[in-house]
Amino acid sequence: MDKLEAMRVFVEVTQANSFVAASRKLGISAPAVTRSIAQFEKTLGVRLFNRTTRHVRLTDSGIRFYQDAKRILDDVDQSVAAVSGSYTEPKGLLTITAPVLFGQLHVTSVITEYLQQHPSVSVRAVFYDRISNLLDEGLDIAIRIGQLKDSSIYAIPVGSVHRVLCASPRYLEKHGSPKHPNELVNHEIIQASTVEPSTTWQFESATGKTSTKVNPRLQCSQNGAAIEAAKQGLGITRLMSYQVGEELKNGSLTRVLANYQPPPLPVSIVHIEGRQAHAKIRSFIDLAVARLRANPFIDH
Repeated sequence: MDKLEAMRVFVEVTQANSFVAASRKLGISAPAVTRSIAQFEKTLGVRLFNRTTRHVRLTDSGIRFYQDAKRILDDVDQSVAAVSGSYTEPKGLLTITAPVLFGQLHVTSVITEYLQQHPSVSVRAVFYDRISNLLDEGLDIAIRIGQLKDSSIYAIPVGSVHRVLCASPRYLEKHGSPKHPNELVNHEIIQASTVEPSTTWQFESATGKTSTKVNPRLQCSQNGAAIEAAKQGLGITRLMSYQVGEELKNGSLTRVLANYQPPPLPVSIVHIEGRQAHAKIRSFIDLAVARLRANPFIDH
């Protein structure tokens, strides 16, 4: 059997947690994927997956083998790319991830510009509000907000953002603007759970740190919904500055308690350190750094 191809099938099944999803990605039938894995397990003499009617999970042997298989395939792909010129000319598939609203508002335009400049590159944009593992999830580039904890990635800072409290002028005219975080208990609160998962909100000012327990009238799992509710005058919400930059600029939302702002959070473009970067990665990073550093809704 072709062990390299079987290894590629194994890696795709692992990343997709599904034989069917892997078959779609590879462009082969699901039964062919199943046969390939079964033959590979027989050749190796170990079981790589535990299978049920609903789930596919790696065995302990499969977990150990996955990292080696991924590294081997990456080395092969890099060698092929080097020979074919992918390290000097941008081409192929580029996978980019970012937080949902940041991606929609500030990264999509960069991707569009990049694709117009490089016709031999295609992009898969994956926007979600969680920290992704670039290696395990097959991602080339991530835009991350917050302090970086993974020492295995290479990071380029592009600025910072911060949490802001805001409400519509109509709401503030009716209910007044709080002067201290403790006054939030007397206000209608809209909680954007991806920005503030807790109902105990932290504040910091020149006089020190303080925390306030809020009682949300509305809890939103999507930041866009919280923005819309605030614009309609439902109450005060707390969001990231880049999420409401346009609303603060056009006056549909107004900042409150600006003197009680938590420390800023860095915005970074990251990719895996130690790899020879493809031209597609280097060229996108160069463009993204320039555009994001010039973005008026990112602090510098």
